[in-house]
This record gives sequence, structure tokens and C-alpha cells, in this order.
Amino acid sequence: MQFIKYFGNDAYTNIAMDTWLLYHLKAKEPVFSLWQNKNAVIVGRNQNTFAEVNQDYIDQHDIQVVRRVSGGGAVYHDLGNICFTFFVPVPTSSEVDFRKFVQPMYDTLREVGIDAEITGRNDLTVDGKKVSGNAQRYAGGYLMHHGTLLWNSNVDTMVRSLNVADEKFISKAATSVRSRVGNIKDYAPSGLTLERFLAALQYYLSDEGKDQEYVLTDEQKKAILKLRNDRFATWNWNYGHSPKFDFNNHRKFAGGAIDVHADVAQGLIQNIDFTGDFLGVRDWREMKDQLIGQPFNANTIYDVLQKNAGGQYFGSIDNRDLADMFSTESEENIGGTKWQTSQK
Repeated sequence: MQFIKYFGNDAYTNIAMDTWLLYHLKAKEPVFSLWQNKNAVIVGRNQNTFAEVNQDYIDQHDIQVVRRVSGGGAVYHDLGNICFTFFVPVPTSSEVDFRKFVQPMYDTLREVGIDAEITGRNDLTVDGKKVSGNAQRYAGGYLMHHGTLLWNSNVDTMVRSLNVADEKFISKAATSVRSRVGNIKDYAPSGLTLERFLAALQYYLSDEGKDQEYVLTDEQKKAILKLRNDRFATWNWNYGHSPKFDFNNHRKFAGGAIDVHADVAQGLIQNIDFTGDFLGVRDWREMKDQLIGQPFNANTIYDVLQKNAGGQYFGSIDNRDLADMFSTESEENIGGTKWQTSQK
């Protein structure tokens, strides 16, 4: 197969490139690409981003969050992870077969001495541990099949980036992930580095180097970067396209207990309610309209609370602590239902 070189390690650009190539490449024969993202969480097309990521950790560690156009769950990418994409002309979606597109990666892993197996519909495993996940999207007679190969990904960062916010559960979650997920490096032949592994993948997928690069034009590159900036690097796409959901949280403070309930659509607060035994000097509902229509984001909510600090609407409860109810797990909420997709 011919191959296409992606532009670098920026996740906004790479996910935009995946999408643009699916809809606009129109290649007559299958084309593939091998690429990497710096630290990023990639959420599925139909997922609620707010519920999938640990936003506090994401913000503190400069981790990109990008929504892709294919389905499936949220995944973590870093430079210990290799991404691959196949663009294949397929007459109808009924002819799409997951295994057909997992097979080339399986064959390549075997060629370089890694004892991989195909399990289920779309997973690659080594020694019973998952080392690859895959997703697909069909449009206009073309299939985009993309997936990951875990070479030496950071499991602790993976766990912390996804929605495990309470420190008491980090270690347990990381242990659980390690028991199910494996890094290929741990099973690779001696001397096989990431660079050599990438070169081997490129060699075998390009028919032992016989097939050459599919070179994009300057206009095509500009179109991809425009798509990145207009869509995939925007809050509206990555967060605002989350399905409607209800958010509930409970927290006890020295100044009283608070329950918060918010209805959220397109990432914006549609309705909000605070209840509890807190001792507000004035009725918080006086400032309710200022919260309606705001992005569902702890810092945005904090800014609104601070503008109204003089009203002491929540008594002695600190506005930062109150706003953080929208971003972190509280001890009282562990095991409860915090996020619920709305059918309204």
C-alpha cells in the first residue's frame, strides 16, 4: 500500500487529517499512515466528553482532548503509542469487515517476532493482554479504519487522564488496567526499539518498501489545517457536541451541605439548581440567570460566583470549592450516579 505522512504530533491536526482524508482523498487503492500524538485523550463521536476525562488533571498536564468522527470509547495517546489508519475504497458499508483490517497489523507484528493474536472482533492481544484497539467510519464509498498499538504507553497517565479523579482509586485503577492492557515493548525481541518497530511496520505495510508515499498537495495540506482550526481544535466540537446530560453532585463543607443539579446540552448549562442546608445571606436564585447558557466548566462557573461574591449566596462556603464540584469527584459521591445521559 502507498502511505501518507502526517504532519507531526499535534492531536487536533492528526484527527482532522484522518477525517479530511476519509472524505476527500478518493484514492483508488488502499492507503495507510503511521503516526503519533503527544499526550491526548481521544473521545468517541457519541461520547459525553465531560464524563470521560478528568478535567483537572487534563488542565494541569497540558493534555489535548479531541473528539474523533468514529464511534467507540475514549482512549489515551502518547509518544509511547503508535496510531495507524487505513483508507480503503469499499463499495458498501455492508462489506465492512473489522478482521480484514486488523489482519495486516497482526501479520506485521508476527513478522517482527511478536506473538500476537486476534481476539473478539477487533482486538490484538499478546500473552492475553490487549495491545491494540480499533474503530471504523464509512463514508461515500470509503472506509477509514484506525487504531492504536501500545508500544510503551504510560499507564498511570492514561488512568489519571480518564475519569478517575479520586487519589484513593488511582492505584487500584492502574493495577486493573495493567492486568488487561499490555505494552508491546515488554514482548518484543531484544534490540527492537520504537524507531525500528515503526520502520518495520512501514516496510511490511508498504509491500516490503515497494509502494511509495502518496504526496499531498499544498492545497490539500491547507484544507486539512483549516479543518483542524475550524473544527477539531474548538471547544464546541470537543465538548459542546456531547449529548444532553444531567449532572448531580453532593459535597459537605464546614458551612453546610450542598447538592447541585445541572441540565446540560451542547456543553452549555440549560438549568441549574443548588439545594442543601448552607446558610446563604441572599437567595442564590438572584444570580441563576447568569449561570444559564454558560459552558459547563468549573473555571467559568467560578468566574460567575466571584462576580457575585458580595451577595454571600452560599454563606461561608468558598467559591473555588463550590465551583470545583463541577470538576472533581467528592467522597460522598463515590459509587453514585454523577452523569446521566438525558433523553429529553
